[in-house]
Amino acid sequence: MLLEIKNLKKKYKDFTAVDNLNLSIEEGEIYGLLGPNGAGKSTTINAITGLTKVDGGQITIFGKDFKTNEIEIKKNIGVVPQDIAVFEDLSAYENVEFFGKLSGLRGALLKERIKEALDFTELWDRRKDKPGQYSGGMQRRLNIACAIVHHPKLIIMDEPTVGIDPQSRNHILESVKKLNEMGSTIIYTSHYMEEIETLCNKITIVDHGKEIATGTKDELKELISHEEKVQIEVSHVNNELLKAIKEVKGVKKYEVTDNMLEVISEKNSENISAITARIAEFKSKIVSINVEKPTLEGVFLTLTGRKLRD
Repeated sequence: MLLEIKNLKKKYKDFTAVDNLNLSIEEGEIYGLLGPNGAGKSTTINAITGLTKVDGGQITIFGKDFKTNEIEIKKNIGVVPQDIAVFEDLSAYENVEFFGKLSGLRGALLKERIKEALDFTELWDRRKDKPGQYSGGMQRRLNIACAIVHHPKLIIMDEPTVGIDPQSRNHILESVKKLNEMGSTIIYTSHYMEEIETLCNKITIVDHGKEIATGTKDELKELISHEEKVQIEVSHVNNELLKAIKEVKGVKKYEVTDNMLEVISEKNSENISAITARIAEFKSKIVSINVEKPTLEGVFLTLTGRKLRD
């Protein structure tokens, strides 16, 4: 286990930011923390990196207790914070150099790693520019270069795509995949459902500082998948056709709006071919067919009672 959190607690006066949170992250995972603003994601990240002192619980990273091995552990962690964290009066090169030195890099190896990090983030040609000359997306990428210059085993990305243009966003998402392929384990927090769904092979949904559910995206969808829904637009509908569809094995009910037929069946019925065969029997043509599948958005709404961006 690369990282394990047990019964993590953090309160700010009367507000409980993290409430007995447990996480287990395996080496090589892209692990998603999904939740709305204020769910406790950033507080958890700050606890893992030592920026926030917790009120209870245990954090173990690389098999070592964080409290007693903080300095050693931090050398193998890279952090991309939610807010841009670079020095405005230093060039991009100097920024990456500073963070490289902070991690213990020196001499030829430091220079090699700086070029590698700036090449990776496609900023080498702009290395002499200061962050103020960069777009918001480029500043985010500079943040990433500073976080990866020392080849960390664990990279923590706290909402790294907030407020940037689509091109930079796509670049960052691709960078996350590449960094993982190169051997880094990644913790990725977001309240963008599609990012988590695209990137992460394991996800914990958090809300009000608590773990709501953990699993792969398919396992999470399975939690709310009690039935199957298919929408079929047909050329015409009559009572005999509807009666025949109702008799198909697994069909629980149907609804009709004009020529749009919505059929709800029991889970794992696998009866779509039987339904379409009935439609063909009654000489009705299928105009379109859509199988509705559970989404992470639906999982979140079902488990928390609110939408992700509420």
